[in-house]
Amino acid sequence: MNQVQSSFHTSLSEELKWRGFFAENTITDPRSLDSRPHKNFYWGTDPSADSLHVGHLAALMMCACFVRHGYTPFYLVGGATGQIGDPKETAERDLKSLDEIAKNKAALAAQIVHVTHSPKDTKILDNLDWFKDIKFLPFLREIGKAFSMTQLLDRQFVQHRIGKDGSGISYAEFSYTLIQGYDFLHLFRTHQIDLQLCGADQYGNCTSGMHLIRRLENARADVYSCPLILDQSGKKLSKSEGNAVWLDPTKTNVFDFYQYWLNQPDAVLESYLKQFTLISPTELDDLLTKHTKDPSKRLAQRYLAYAVTEFVHSQPDADLARKLTSLLFESTDLANDLTSLTDAELDAMTATLPSTPAKTTLIDALLSTQLATSKNDAKKLIAAGAISINGTKATTDQAIDTLSLLKKGKNKFAIVR
Repeated sequence: MNQVQSSFHTSLSEELKWRGFFAENTITDPRSLDSRPHKNFYWGTDPSADSLHVGHLAALMMCACFVRHGYTPFYLVGGATGQIGDPKETAERDLKSLDEIAKNKAALAAQIVHVTHSPKDTKILDNLDWFKDIKFLPFLREIGKAFSMTQLLDRQFVQHRIGKDGSGISYAEFSYTLIQGYDFLHLFRTHQIDLQLCGADQYGNCTSGMHLIRRLENARADVYSCPLILDQSGKKLSKSEGNAVWLDPTKTNVFDFYQYWLNQPDAVLESYLKQFTLISPTELDDLLTKHTKDPSKRLAQRYLAYAVTEFVHSQPDADLARKLTSLLFESTDLANDLTSLTDAELDAMTATLPSTPAKTTLIDALLSTQLATSKNDAKKLIAAGAISINGTKATTDQAIDTLSLLKKGKNKFAIVR
């Protein structure tokens, strides 16, 4: 299935509901989204890293849903807010250098256009463009006066930081919500944007802008959020949690990206297929029926892994990830299948897996690819039958002079080339 085009034919509100793109929001009647007077929205992220991750992808897939139904997107990369840092509930963020922020902004802007399959003239905004000329006293007079301390102190992240055993919070991070709120006000004034999309964790900050628009412009604006994506331990996927699955293939390579989706448990398959692919209800029902008949074939996981990899990266990348997965985990003649790979496929495998040159020994290869931590560790692994070469268990140290695939346990690999 071509993941750039959706075969879902219904209204926006119906598709959002079916795909599970709804969490906290200010829309009292979801059907109002179908005929909103100004079909503009914005979604923003700060340049805290040089890549988006799977947590962002859920929100971007929601954005793409709005775009398919006629909305004009405005994507904001926060060069101003990125200089402060979105407050965490645990501690202050480390400030990024201005050079790093500039580098990250450029990387994220390009990635948003690529991942959303948007035209090159997609509106990418930077809030530094308007904040660089704002003076402190006028900002306090207009924006600071529009908020009460009670309102700000009620924010959950503030409560966590100033409550018992809290780490405290700087004035800079405390002010973050005012800066983000001003973004919404500015975009309302300059682009008639009265809808902000976000992940559920940003809902509170986003309502600050809605509050400003109501108070200073006597107009209504809305915030619409999607659920957070959690790992199997219940933590949200993010850089700060240390569990991010990056969209940049130099940070999470395409093979590992594919494996992430392939290894999802059955419990999340239906929701992930709805949110991270463009599958239609009829296609989903058919796929899940086939999957349920024989879950061991992992048909739904295979569809999910291929579809998301194709969408985020490319069809050739998805084809290669699927082929390498088949070779690594399903081959019955590994030595022969390895030699049948093209140079380009071998290059991709070498870029994906730890590798070492041929004309080596098994123990040296295990050490150089970090499958073993020491020669003694390597010997123990071999003696325990935990190491195989081209699908055959190794029983002793031996010379490796040709293209070979080493395997440790069930899913640790290295290539000797």
